[in-house]
Order: sequence, then structure tokens, then C-alpha cells
Amino acid sequence: MRLAIVTDIHGNLPALEAVVDDIERRGVDAVINLGDSLSGPLLPLETAQFLMAQHWVHLAGNHERQILAQDSIPRSAEDEFAHAQLGAKELEWIAGLKPSLQYTPEIFLCHGTPRSDTEYFLETVEATGLRAATSAEIDARLGRVQAELILCGHTHLPRAVRASSGQLIVNPGSVGLPAYDDTHPFAHLVETGSPDARYAIVERRPNGWIAGLMSVPYAHRAMAELAQSRQMADWAHALATGLMPRR
Repeated sequence: MRLAIVTDIHGNLPALEAVVDDIERRGVDAVINLGDSLSGPLLPLETAQFLMAQHWVHLAGNHERQILAQDSIPRSAEDEFAHAQLGAKELEWIAGLKPSLQYTPEIFLCHGTPRSDTEYFLETVEATGLRAATSAEIDARLGRVQAELILCGHTHLPRAVRASSGQLIVNPGSVGLPAYDDTHPFAHLVETGSPDARYAIVERRPNGWIAGLMSVPYAHRAMAELAQSRQMADWAHALATGLMPRR
């Protein structure tokens, strides 16, 4: 079995199209999308329509949940923009997505971790910033999941890590947004340092699962300019550089 894994597209259709072109050259049995597909100041409607036409497995990320939040619950500017662009058909589509899924007996899918769509799986945030999660932290976040291969997204950082049990956990990185900042639970930066679109290929071999982390160039400057035109300067900088601006 050979699978392509995408996640955290964030409405960046040109990045997604570049990734799909690369996937088609390599040949896979299926494509899996782990969520956070639309939120952001780019092309949420066009991205939704593209994804709805694909015969892929799709998950909901935390931003799908936040886009669907009732009007009494404040949305971020990114989620508000996406919600305003989407029609009834697209909103119905994302409402039907799940945040996690047992894909096969040996493959488990989640956006964040098995227990939360906002928890970081392979990283931990402390008062001093972001660091790699310890083996004990990863084991705790796995919980009772017994699958040989666990696929996750959310942090936008491409990594493949084996738990103490030997289970392989793969985060393909973000297709559409290579850097961001957050304040929960402490202020921290997430940066890949490159504007490339990211995805992963995982393959079952006789001795177990292997993972390849892919970095794909695309016409990122046009997306940075689009974000800038929509008064999202941090997004523009992240899309152009893979870094967040320093205050």
C-alpha cells in the first residue's frame, strides 16, 4: 500500500495543485487529507470545490469546526473570511467530516491527536516556546490507539517519529501555510523556513511502514500578494518566506 498524505491546505489552491501534480507523477493507491483545508485569506471556495471533486478521504480539522461555529461564537478573521466565501453546499460538506478515523486496522487518521483536534502530537509548547515532544509525551497522546501507522497534521511541521512501541507517527507538514504564530497555551512560533508546499508519502514494505516527506515549490509569491491585498500581512510574510515577521 502506498498513500499520499496532505493536510493544512488553508485555502491555498495553487500549492495544492502543485502537490497533486507531484503525487500523480509518483503514483499512489489513495490520497488522504487530514483537515484544516479552507481557513485563511486565500481561495477557500475554490479549494473546497476542488477537494469535493476528489475521491479522497477527508478529515475535519479544528478550523473546519471553527468555520461552522454559530454566529454567537467569535471566529478568527481567517475563519470568518472562509465562512463568508463558502456556500451552503460547501458548508454542508465540511459539516459531514470527522476529526479522526480508523482508516484500516493498521492505519489511524487524526487532525491533531486521537483525543483532540487542537493538541500537538509531536511537539510541545512551553513558556519558552516550541520543542520536540518527548517519547513519554508522544506515548501519552497515542492513548489506546494500536495502529501501526498514525497520520496527523495541525502543527504544519513535517516529521516522522516512532513511538516507544514502534508505531510510526507521520505529520506531512502543511500544503498551504509554512509558518504561523499562536498564543495557546503560550506564545510560540511554528516555522519551516521555506515557502514550499509539503506533503508525505507512506508505504507498506515487508519490514514495516516507511515515510517520505516531500517539499514542492509552487508560485507562492502570488499567494503572498493575495494575502497582503486582504490585509493579512503576517500571512503574506509566512507565504513568501516560511517564517513569521519579527516584531
